Amino acid sequence: MKRRATGFRPVMVTMAVLAVAVALLPVGYLAIRTAEAGWDKITAELFTVRIVRLAVTTVSLTAVVTAGCLVLAVGSAFLVVRSDLPARRLFAVLAVLPLAIPTYVAGFAWRSTFEGFEGFWAAALVLVLCSYPYAFLPVAAALVNADPAQEEVSLALGRTPWQTFTGVTLAQIRPAVAGGGLLVALYVLSDFGAVSTLRADTFTRAVFVAFDLGFDRTGALVLSTALLMLALVVLVAENATRTAGARHAPLRGSRRPPTLVGLGRARGPVAILLAATACLSLGVTAVSLVQRFAEGVSRPRGWAEVAEALGNSVVLSAAGTALTMALALPIGLLVARGPGRTARLLDRLTYVSHALPGLVVGLSLVFFGINVAYPIYQTTWLLALGYAALFLPLGVAATAAAAAQSPPVLEQVAASLGRSPLTVLRTVTIPLLAPGLGAGAALVFLACMKELPATLLLRPTGTDTLATSLWRSTSVAAYAAAAPYAGLLVALSTIPPLVLAARAGVLQKPRKRNRS
Repeated sequence: MKRRATGFRPVMVTMAVLAVAVALLPVGYLAIRTAEAGWDKITAELFTVRIVRLAVTTVSLTAVVTAGCLVLAVGSAFLVVRSDLPARRLFAVLAVLPLAIPTYVAGFAWRSTFEGFEGFWAAALVLVLCSYPYAFLPVAAALVNADPAQEEVSLALGRTPWQTFTGVTLAQIRPAVAGGGLLVALYVLSDFGAVSTLRADTFTRAVFVAFDLGFDRTGALVLSTALLMLALVVLVAENATRTAGARHAPLRGSRRPPTLVGLGRARGPVAILLAATACLSLGVTAVSLVQRFAEGVSRPRGWAEVAEALGNSVVLSAAGTALTMALALPIGLLVARGPGRTARLLDRLTYVSHALPGLVVGLSLVFFGINVAYPIYQTTWLLALGYAALFLPLGVAATAAAAAQSPPVLEQVAASLGRSPLTVLRTVTIPLLAPGLGAGAALVFLACMKELPATLLLRPTGTDTLATSLWRSTSVAAYAAAAPYAGLLVALSTIPPLVLAARAGVLQKPRKRNRS
């Protein structure tokens, strides 16, 4: 009986290792192709003024966007969850909706609206406005679940609200802030849409130009490897925040609601400030799309082509989501049910490819398809494999969170009755985790819908999606033709962020209690 119960971990470790191997295919491609170039060519490409300039720009953009997103996310989350802000649920919805807007859609909207809008600070602004929900959601969820007792003790001891916020509240939610910052930093490092549309000279744009022109493949590989090194630095830095020895309050919290902070005369100005942020993050794109949409679909097949692209997007994204969640399941279960060094290592490794540009991931799988898996080359499943390599961390995080909230006793009972680990997984574990897996699948589906470079390279021949059709139109400044694709893409992408916000608890009505 004990052997049956303990058979879970070896099976999960084996399945998790296979899933991580899929995620690391792009890294293997980089290693093989870069090694083929030889050390002399690598050093000639690496130690140049251009590499230094690209590194400075990329690191600066990542730092600026991450800092801006954290300030905006922490401030917005605290106001929505812990203050008497008017219309807090409306502002919570407005704070998560930018997640539905791909950066290349926002970039084309801003650039087509404001003449000369391009460069470093233009890209930084668009990336902050599109990316801060990645930090807002975990921080808001942490604030919802954090125990308010420590803050109340701090206030009772005479500390000011600001001292309590910086010294107590931030300490409680520090893991969520660090996790949100990690997601934003990796997103910026791998972003192609905003930096390409707005002409910010980062590693990702330089990689695309080198591969697109075709004459500097070695330089593109070296640039990709440098970008991978930056991603590893970010992962190590984020991990250091977890293991620095600081103790954090458990984020399970009590059922007792916190005393809402009274904003007093600042309620109006704060609401106006949040409304202005929503106008910048959502309004510019919405107005631009409406204006361009009114100009009509300037393509021969008109709405028939739009409908075809919509259908292709749904089918391809669904395939990518199914494969990603299947690969994420054993890793997430291992993290939640069998924590330890092995689980932590496998979890961290899934983030490595997540920071690579979709272009590099796509090229790695082209290489893999031609040389190793030719039967699936230029098929839906090779693209699904690319989506899995890119978005596996999203599925793992959702699975681990759902498993952590699900009691393992039913699985133990099933194992004690003689069922095999795989039977327990199929008949007990997956049904228990279904709601959490559904939320994770919604987030992965959203990411697949928005993904552009890997889709351009790996989609079946002759198949266009909303993202690729949008890119083809905007690349020749056909903004009226691009608007229907962009509008549908944004509309379909609004549902997953709302689902995630509801699960995080930020859309619940505040439970008021009297101050003593």
